[in-house]
Amino acid sequence: MARLNTPAMLKINDLTVGYGAITAVKGLTLEVREGEIVSLIGSNGAGKSTTLRTVSGLLKPKSGNIEFLGEKIDGIAGHEIVAKGICHSPEGRRIFPKMTVDENLDLGAYLRKDAAAVKETRDHVLQLFPRLQERINQKAGTMSGGEQQMLAVGRALMGNPKLLILDEPSMGLAPVLVDLIFETIEEIRKSGVTILLVEQNALAALRIADYAYVLESGHLKLEGDGSKLADDPAIAQAYLGG
Repeated sequence: MARLNTPAMLKINDLTVGYGAITAVKGLTLEVREGEIVSLIGSNGAGKSTTLRTVSGLLKPKSGNIEFLGEKIDGIAGHEIVAKGICHSPEGRRIFPKMTVDENLDLGAYLRKDAAAVKETRDHVLQLFPRLQERINQKAGTMSGGEQQMLAVGRALMGNPKLLILDEPSMGLAPVLVDLIFETIEEIRKSGVTILLVEQNALAALRIADYAYVLESGHLKLEGDGSKLADDPAIAQAYLGG
């Protein structure tokens, strides 16, 4: 797929982020355009999840800045970023295991006041993930890994995001469920949501991405159309198992 000719929704400018003495992201610049699926790929420790956590307000940058819809958002609180239209489905799912599916979905909409609009979003989520409807009153911790991943994405969608951030949505899932998750990501994009995706399954991520960035040790190494990077022998050797 090729890069969309649409305005930039998210701009990351010369971003540096660290944990104590360790610098995890070093001078990263990238953008996500409206309506795109943008993938970040790279090996473990490349800085992918750190980048997402900084966009979501969970980490503060050492330098550089982040703009969303033309407004500087780096350093503001996570719940304020959610209110602006960025919702994050984190690595490891982080669902609330002792709460039901229903209660987890409700928590995703905690900042929204319009009950009719929340119901409409909920209906959409349950249409995307029929399994959640079947499990609606079940404790989330008793569900399979695939069902919990569906719930994590569904909960993020309940915030009615303009930009949906997905961190490793296929991790630990059986191949048939991986295919389902990626099909659903494309359906979410068709509904008008822009997506920033970090994914260990680099080939699957590149196949659905309009544009992709390759990180290595916190630096931007390569960028380009997702399909072109998927066919790049150097990328195949380094990230796609040859």
